[in-house]
Amino acid sequence: MKKYRSFASLLIAGLFCLASVSRKQLLTFDKLNPSKTSHIQSQSLTGPDSSRFTYTTLVSGLDEPMEIALLPNYDIVIVQRKGGVRYFDNTTKELSTIAQFNVFSGIEDGLLGVAADPDFRNNHWLYFYYGVAGDKSVSHLARFELKGKELVQSSKKVLLEVPTQRKYCCHSAGYLTFDADGLLYLSIGDNTNAEEIEGHNPTDERPGHELADDQGATANSNDFRGKILRIKPEANGGYSIPDGNLFPKDGSKGKPEIYVMGVRNPFRISVDPKTKFVYWGDVGPDTEIPASEGKLSYDEINQARKPGFFGYPYFLGDNEVFPDYDFETKKEGPGKDPLRPINDSRNNTGLKELPPAQPAFIWYGKGPSKKWPMVGKGAASAMAGPVYYSDRYPNAPYKLPDYYNGKLFIYEWIRKWIMAVTMDAQGNYVSMEPFLPQLKVVAPMDMRIAPDGAIYLLAYGTNWFARNTDSGIIRVEYSEGNRNPVAKMHVEGSTVGPAPLTLKVSAAGSKDFDEGDKLRYQWKSKAGESQGEQATLTFKNPGNYQIVLTVSDQNGGKSTATTEVKVGNAPPVVKIETTGNRSFYWDNASLTYKIQVTDREDGKIDPAKVKTSFNYLSFGKDLASALASDGQDMQFASAAKLFASLDCKSCHTMATKSIGPALNAVSKKYENQADAQDFLAKKIILGGSGSWGSYPMPPHADLAQKDANELAGYILSLTKNKKTTPLAGTVALNEHTGKGNEGAYVLLASYTDKGANGIEPLKTSGYLVLKNPLIQFEDYQEGNVGVTIATQNTGFVSYISNITDGKYARFNEIDLKNVKSVRLRVQEHGAGGTIEIRQHSKSGTLVGKVDLPAGNIVDLKQGWKEVVVPVSGAAGIHDLYFVFKNEKTKAQLFHLDWMYFEN
Repeated sequence: MKKYRSFASLLIAGLFCLASVSRKQLLTFDKLNPSKTSHIQSQSLTGPDSSRFTYTTLVSGLDEPMEIALLPNYDIVIVQRKGGVRYFDNTTKELSTIAQFNVFSGIEDGLLGVAADPDFRNNHWLYFYYGVAGDKSVSHLARFELKGKELVQSSKKVLLEVPTQRKYCCHSAGYLTFDADGLLYLSIGDNTNAEEIEGHNPTDERPGHELADDQGATANSNDFRGKILRIKPEANGGYSIPDGNLFPKDGSKGKPEIYVMGVRNPFRISVDPKTKFVYWGDVGPDTEIPASEGKLSYDEINQARKPGFFGYPYFLGDNEVFPDYDFETKKEGPGKDPLRPINDSRNNTGLKELPPAQPAFIWYGKGPSKKWPMVGKGAASAMAGPVYYSDRYPNAPYKLPDYYNGKLFIYEWIRKWIMAVTMDAQGNYVSMEPFLPQLKVVAPMDMRIAPDGAIYLLAYGTNWFARNTDSGIIRVEYSEGNRNPVAKMHVEGSTVGPAPLTLKVSAAGSKDFDEGDKLRYQWKSKAGESQGEQATLTFKNPGNYQIVLTVSDQNGGKSTATTEVKVGNAPPVVKIETTGNRSFYWDNASLTYKIQVTDREDGKIDPAKVKTSFNYLSFGKDLASALASDGQDMQFASAAKLFASLDCKSCHTMATKSIGPALNAVSKKYENQADAQDFLAKKIILGGSGSWGSYPMPPHADLAQKDANELAGYILSLTKNKKTTPLAGTVALNEHTGKGNEGAYVLLASYTDKGANGIEPLKTSGYLVLKNPLIQFEDYQEGNVGVTIATQNTGFVSYISNITDGKYARFNEIDLKNVKSVRLRVQEHGAGGTIEIRQHSKSGTLVGKVDLPAGNIVDLKQGWKEVVVPVSGAAGIHDLYFVFKNEKTKAQLFHLDWMYFEN
């Protein structure tokens, strides 16, 4: 029986390759202008010690967080796109909901922006930007008063009403920020149909296509869309126009509120507190127009040193010109002149001759960038953060090192990086480098620097348009001297359950990078306060609670960790019972099972609400992903995981139309097409447009054909009739025949309860996994033997070696029920000795034993034999230990290839 290198070995090798690539990328610095970057690069290599940055997750589990307002007392107001206003109390570490706006939340709209007035300490004013619910397509910039934790609805003042369209997706932007002079900036997306553009820019002037003509929006001086506005809020709830905006205050040439025009989706902006330069990330289009770097589909980081026109929809990047495309004749003509752009569209109600177009500061497309190689490739959403100045934080305890003085922070929502951009004295680009790459923020959405020097990062989380457990607020602190401890909290058991709920908590994972520091631990919650590394907390009444761990050292350093506890709803209990073995399947066998679901609050369970599935999966399908699924389509679990890891979610959602069609709609369209899977796989790799309008699908040239086929199969499966698995029965185990030995049968059941006592519905899954009874010895979970990798010299067999007295190999959770013996493939090469098979531990219950004689194999490709070890006295499911003994020698004893559990 020849055996090639195991899946585990290949996986480990792959991880080492990935690690090498990642490290190489982090050490590669951008050298756009070598004459300016040599000094910067030498500084980069001696930058701040990463261990001096500590992180605290203040809040998690938010529902589409969009922006934060950091108040003077370090409390935080968070807006969520569907209208929720959350409040984080910095003293108690509790998160509450203080308002729910009635918003229109379609096509990326909703509650998008929040900002605290510069004089908030005295006036308590908060500003919000949101799509107003109802039949009127408008968004409001409004001011409210915050009294304590109450948003006073009667104090509402609408400063500005912005007309929009709600027929086509997308681009709402909606970010709010103040500059050092108290001027309020509002970014507004172009709100233009970007789908039916036939691979070009949205300049469709045909009658009936007004919503696909950005010349009537971002290039229109009489329209707020596709702009960055700058106003001076007044005490009476109105505003005035500051000096220095793009157009005269009398409105004779355009909206006087406009500071910047000609932008597409200026999602995140900042204002340099010293130079007053305005920075923003502009999320770019998807076109088929050739450009200096791939296609003219750049995302941009822009710098406005003065008010102006920034090119869209006529120019992109370094003022690269879009051809003048006639949507009627389908012909291209010469594009506009960047020095004198003329907006002659029939949909333009503003200036015909626009200001000269200003080029982008940094720009990059979907493929690798020659100018800025560090930005990566793939889908993108560029965002601009703050410019840091050390002298603005003279006594701040957590101020960044002077190394970052004058640097601009930019970040990527999809590519999940943060960069520090170095500029010269005039504000010209010099270089960029990764900032906190070890943090791995999932979809960074907002970035603020607090008065105490700490950085606040808002993470949107993994999934689009959803509440994400990995969303939240992260506080980053830097320390030159005594470093703050790192607080880590472990909760034993579930943080969700019925009342009363008792939890054991531990801070054992906490640490301090300063040698010799002694840590103190304090626990606070509604269950009381306690000291010590461990604590027991009892929550007597239903409700949502916060557990706050504060870890401090003797020098005043401290950090916190929080977790939420939900009391009042016990999770469902899902059990799968069987009279057979729970670890293995055998040829010509069957599985008799029964699924039982109970729920303390729901009472009698409706069988129709229990999701079940039974499948045979190869390990290549990612068994872990299958077990994390909802009990359906487990054979596509790894494809669903791959889909989530790529840029697909930037254009597609499961059930509703986004930039691209819903996956369910794609599945439905091609369900009866014979070659649908091959067709879709090809399109995933090559990209294209035309099937769902003209919004182009970007190519994925690096995606393996196998992965593309799997993705296509996953999409096509979404609308197929799902086979159901009964809650009890007997199924034949015959799907593995002819498919090798690296697969498993998986029976999975899940149930979501109805919720109770104010706690949302909870889901519990149960599963039974039956694997092949042949297990390779080198796949042990723990042990201290060596592994000989399959090579030509071993006959392409991998096995465990360097087996000496006292060594062992452990295999997790093996059920020996109905197992009569274990067949071992051995090579008697060495001093010989005893193999003991024990349950639970190295000295646990002895269930089998065999003695192997000494031997000397000249050709290690040969000499393999099988021995049978009878099994008796086994009970239950336990870790299984193979312990090797020969107290008379320290020499190697023998080699072991595989084991087979016989019934």
